[in-house]
Amino acid sequence: MTHSASDKLDVVIIGGGQSALAVAYFLRRTQLSFVILDAEEEPGGAWRHGWNSLRLFSPATWSSIPGWMMPPTQEGYPSRNHVVDYLNQYEQRYQFPVERPVRVTSVERKESGLRVRSDDKYWDAKIVISATGTWSNPYIPHYPDAELFAGRQLHSANYVDAQAFAGKKVLVVGGGNSGAQILAEVSKVAETTWLTPTEPVFLPDEVDGRVLFERATQRLKAQQEGRVIDQPVGGLGDIVMVPPVVEAREREALKSVRPFESFTREGVIWADGSESAVDVVIWCTGFRPALEHLDTLGVINTEGRVEVEGTHSIQEPRLWLVGYGEWTGSASATLIGVTRTARSTVNEIATFLGDPSAA
Repeated sequence: MTHSASDKLDVVIIGGGQSALAVAYFLRRTQLSFVILDAEEEPGGAWRHGWNSLRLFSPATWSSIPGWMMPPTQEGYPSRNHVVDYLNQYEQRYQFPVERPVRVTSVERKESGLRVRSDDKYWDAKIVISATGTWSNPYIPHYPDAELFAGRQLHSANYVDAQAFAGKKVLVVGGGNSGAQILAEVSKVAETTWLTPTEPVFLPDEVDGRVLFERATQRLKAQQEGRVIDQPVGGLGDIVMVPPVVEAREREALKSVRPFESFTREGVIWADGSESAVDVVIWCTGFRPALEHLDTLGVINTEGRVEVEGTHSIQEPRLWLVGYGEWTGSASATLIGVTRTARSTVNEIATFLGDPSAA
């Protein structure tokens, strides 16, 4: 189902990952016409670019998007490839109208709606849903003299496996789950130092993504009801003790130090003035929303976000954003968490457009 530039759609979804598919699932239950524009060559979204050993930290039943549960895996928590296969099958199961690879370059205002442009084509729509996530916009903090460093620097977005770093002196920077998991792997083959801004927070061994999602749901419900609830410390950013991280703890590899001050050609200088030789820096420092395609609308604030009420842009009433993190809905950047915001977003859009199927 390919729409030519002359076709007028009700909705264009920009992005082809889990958030886009969750939104498409609920759009399928309306009478609205839509298309998904995916910059990737194949299904799977950002999961296609995860490192080889990446695993979820929730069981398959707690890692599913709406309508069809992720098939169980025999190997503990689902692997990256298992997630990619699931999203591929999900897309085929519901026969969503997807065009790929399409890299959206801009969204423009027209009298009757919004025009979504790629390099060689455009789509006119009444509504645009941006669901591009963050993966294509990795964040690396600025350190003095970084340009002098002669070693290798890479972000976790470009990390594949540990073998490339065998025998090297490696700094792993970042105190979240990606930092802990990559450190656990690289520390088996390299001389590693783990840098975190503060002491990392390790969750109890029995706490996984399912528990964290349940806690987030309880917090959200309490907020909506004006209640304050007493919960154990622990959020979606704290470190889940997946088996490789537990194994690293047993090797006493999970010790972290505070950040260095600046780079030299051969390494880094620490706060006490001492220097260390470094071959590689792996930045596990997170991502920022990938919103360049919305620059033309003038809706991006100084924090690199769009002001929203729920998932609805305040400045541009024909724009919704799904799956970028807590500012677009509690746990909305997770597989299981995006269902809630996808459903509410589609209900809002159906009401906005006067679709009789609006809930």
